[in-house]
Amino acid sequence: MSAGRKEFSLLELNARVRDALQEALPERYWVRAEVSEARIHPSGHCYLELIEKEESTGRTVAKARATIWATTFRLLRPWFEQSTGQLFTSGIKILVLVSPVFHELYGYSLTIHDIDPTYTLGDAARRRAAILQQLRDEGVADMNKELVWPPLPQRFAIISSPSAAGYGDFMNQLQNNPYGYRVYTALFPASMQGEQTERSIIEALDRIACHEELFDGVVIIRGGGATSDLNSFDSYPLAANVAQFPLPVITGIGHERDDTVIDLVANTRVKTPTAAAEWIIARLHEADLHVAGLSLSISEAVRDRLQREKQTLQRTTSALPMLVERRILNERHKSELWLEHIKHALRSRLDAERSRLDQLANTVELVSPQSLLQRGYSLTLHQGCVVKSVTNLAPGETIETLLADGSVVSRVETTQSSKTK
Repeated sequence: MSAGRKEFSLLELNARVRDALQEALPERYWVRAEVSEARIHPSGHCYLELIEKEESTGRTVAKARATIWATTFRLLRPWFEQSTGQLFTSGIKILVLVSPVFHELYGYSLTIHDIDPTYTLGDAARRRAAILQQLRDEGVADMNKELVWPPLPQRFAIISSPSAAGYGDFMNQLQNNPYGYRVYTALFPASMQGEQTERSIIEALDRIACHEELFDGVVIIRGGGATSDLNSFDSYPLAANVAQFPLPVITGIGHERDDTVIDLVANTRVKTPTAAAEWIIARLHEADLHVAGLSLSISEAVRDRLQREKQTLQRTTSALPMLVERRILNERHKSELWLEHIKHALRSRLDAERSRLDQLANTVELVSPQSLLQRGYSLTLHQGCVVKSVTNLAPGETIETLLADGSVVSRVETTQSSKTK
């Protein structure tokens, strides 16, 4: 060794670091972190890797190993999962009570003594809020809610695990409804818990979309199962599929504590599979009552109309004799008026014709041969015909001249035409 130089073995230095850490940080501290890895040892111990990321870039800025000893983990895990509805696994954010530890062989780590589920709940709520905001920004968050159910929804595509008790409860409620309504269902099997849930439900939705004309709506039911499995229903891809699905969707995933993201974007959310069946029966009963009400209204309207028509007919029948008599009197009065009009017209026409005949008689009389003879004219006849031209006569022929007071018979000596002068 060099004189004046202090040297340590690695064990000695690590022991000094351990002592210094215990002296500097003797208490327990609440620490916020994200679980990047969680591994449960067969002994029951839980070994974690905790990290912190920079919010703006997502870059890891801190990292530490952590341990939850088996005796503590047996208590913390079920309490955490029951309180948050989430599995204690990688990817979650936690607030834990830790004590810093430095071991000469294993180095720096944290021992976890307690956990605050409310912090993780708040983080889950923030995550759901972020997914919903993304869907709103894309303009699809309310698309499924805005779809209108047909007046009589009877054909449903069901997404569920075939062996789930909730599916059995749902079908029993539908098939044994108190009104005897017929509901037609087709099951599209899907895994409703575990890592395959998201992909399995999306594939079922895709299969239904290929035959959407056969259905009035979709029912997603889960029922039973661990509350921690609800994380799968807070998925952006699944929520986006449900929000944009062309048929209205009912969710009944069997929980009451919180609404999952798909609950918030689906057309209708109920608590349980049985409640989903009750909702369908209630809609059918509502339609049934509406039809019954319409039938009653139509019957009452027809009855009222018949009563009014009967009253009208009775009034008409009562008033008919008087109406007939009044009509007869009116027609008789019209006939009398027409008769007087015809008589007046005939008299006028007869007077007009008589006057015209008188004028014609006067005209005939004025131009008659007798009238001409009376005025000093004469009329010459040859063989009973009126002589109109000297060319019709020849010397030696006998002619008769008619005068007003008699006739003269003459012999033609000569004829002379006025054209020869």
